[in-house]
Amino acid sequence: VQLQASGGGWVQAGGSLRLSCEVSGHSFSTKAMGWFRQAPGKEREFVSTISASGGSTSDARFVMGRFTISRDNGKNMVYLQMNKLAPEDTAVYYCAASGGSFTAVDEDEYTFWGQGTLVTVSS
Repeated sequence: VQLQASGGGWVQAGGSLRLSCEVSGHSFSTKAMGWFRQAPGKEREFVSTISASGGSTSDARFVMGRFTISRDNGKNMVYLQMNKLAPEDTAVYYCAASGGSFTAVDEDEYTFWGQGTLVTVSS
């Protein structure tokens, strides 16, 4: 199973980025997916999750409607559209595949992880 995250980069505060994660070798359409992030010197934290069908999502409180998770089961892709980015959003963002089909906020519920993509937001 491989998860390949992409789309990170440098952006000014207030800007937008769209992260993508391609999943291969996995029953993608039957598993919930999630995005996590790890800022320098901090522990990894939950960002957003989407159920296997895409019908249910859940976000961390700090998202405050700025990020939108989505998926395309036909393409084995999951996305994170990030708007109104702030310097505190600077982190390595990881996509992960859950062991189940329902949304999951605990990283212990995730079985496979991508390599991460760096997002840098300047003030």
